[in-house]
Amino acid sequence: MIETVATTPYSDQKPGTSGLRKKVRLFQQPHYAENFIQSVFDVVEGKAGATLVIGGDGRFLNREVIGKAIRMAAANGFARVVVGQGGILSTPAASNLIRRRGAIGGLILSASHNPGGPDEDFGIKYNIANGGPAPEAITDAIFRRTTTLDNYRIAAAPDVDIDTLGTSEVAGMTVEVIDPVADYADLMERLFDFPAIRAAGLSMAFDAMSAVTGPYAVEIFERRLGFAPGTVRNAVPLEDFGGHHPDPNLVHARALYDAMMAPDAPDFGAASDGDGDRNLIIGRGIFITPSDSLAMLAANAQLAPGYAVGLKGIARSMPTSAAADRVAAALGIPAFETPTGWKFFGNLLDAGMATICGEESAGTGSDHVREKDGLWAVLLWLNILAATGRSVAEIAREHWARFGRNYYARHDYEGVDSAAADALMRDLRAALDTLPGRGFGALTVVEADDFAYRDPTDASVSAHQGVRVLFEGGSRVVFRLSGTGTSGATLRVYLERYEPPVGDLAAETGAMLADLVAAADAIAGITRHTGRTAPDVIT
Repeated sequence: MIETVATTPYSDQKPGTSGLRKKVRLFQQPHYAENFIQSVFDVVEGKAGATLVIGGDGRFLNREVIGKAIRMAAANGFARVVVGQGGILSTPAASNLIRRRGAIGGLILSASHNPGGPDEDFGIKYNIANGGPAPEAITDAIFRRTTTLDNYRIAAAPDVDIDTLGTSEVAGMTVEVIDPVADYADLMERLFDFPAIRAAGLSMAFDAMSAVTGPYAVEIFERRLGFAPGTVRNAVPLEDFGGHHPDPNLVHARALYDAMMAPDAPDFGAASDGDGDRNLIIGRGIFITPSDSLAMLAANAQLAPGYAVGLKGIARSMPTSAAADRVAAALGIPAFETPTGWKFFGNLLDAGMATICGEESAGTGSDHVREKDGLWAVLLWLNILAATGRSVAEIAREHWARFGRNYYARHDYEGVDSAAADALMRDLRAALDTLPGRGFGALTVVEADDFAYRDPTDASVSAHQGVRVLFEGGSRVVFRLSGTGTSGATLRVYLERYEPPVGDLAAETGAMLADLVAAADAIAGITRHTGRTAPDVIT
């Protein structure tokens, strides 16, 4: 039996760059999750008789919301739901499954790299038929629907057993519980030279951060590639990620970093985040920034079987350093600069205009799916190491000697009062016209703007995507408010200094960026607006 349940709208269900993310206690309000899911289903066209993929990163509330989503899908006319066993499905694996199964889309239940648990974060994201995040036109329509919704539909049936592989029925709809790892691992084995990686004799440490990539990493690294048992640390997904913050950066993955800086470090270290779409890359004695990783992967991608024919183009988010642009120029292929958010890469990938994409926030991927993919980046690095016989440090030094080095860091000011953060950005935008020609210490501004993007595939325009301040010599500072937090505001300040191949390529990053840090505070009044004298996280 299908029930129609009366409800009232919530005013705070506007999706951010990657879906709706809120504290668990907000999702536990009566009808809160149901309202958002019904709004998604009301916006989706052609759902009658279609297939829907559902899965998540295993965080607290994952199972409960999956149960509701399955019963609501049955009540809204879907013919089949495909769900990962135990509710587990990494974001890139979900993207692959949507594409492979010809699904109309999927619900991914995750707050990505945000912490989990009863007092922490939860999220719901809708991905469309290409496997990628819903574009702004759809997320805007979903939000409009949330403001007018007065009922939702749900099947009056027990929750499906999602721990047992196989099929069952809910109100006439087929529910298929699948192995969440197999299809994705098979795809990776097609893209990369697994025999060469096995034969290279590399040692490795991978931190799954008690998050979703644990089962995938064990299958791929330890079983298929033959790395030693225990190579994958924190391999079991936990509802609260073991009380840790599943963000693969140098603060939250400090134990891995320390291990990789030790004299007895393995050849290669890596980590992934809550839902498996981000990555951290560390060689023995050297950390590779996400921006450098994108550039180095693009420069060497042809060494992997899946990219042997070369790249069609490289795309990066605007805050990501310009290191990848120099690789694209050397390869004679286009370089695209997009707003933050993987959905902006989807059109380029679908149009065959780009092959590899990346964001400074540790997201890297290719046209194999329509999401960033943490394990994909790790495997491409392993393939490059195996094919060249070089270490991570040697790959980095050779890259900088050829292309120059973009010294780069991101300073995050987390939990800033939203009004103060908005005032900072408002004042900054108002001052843009006055900045060119002004000096800040040894730096002189040559250009300042509020980044806007015109999509080359459909001519859509996305404005107000972050403030850029460019200095003589190629240095720059970017200011942006993040759309991935769940409370307050996160001010992100991106700092970049370019050194040519004949410049200083072996300096300490903090020292190289000190002038930019001072200039950023003087330009935006960070301390004055926020009261903060230092960032919470530096990556």
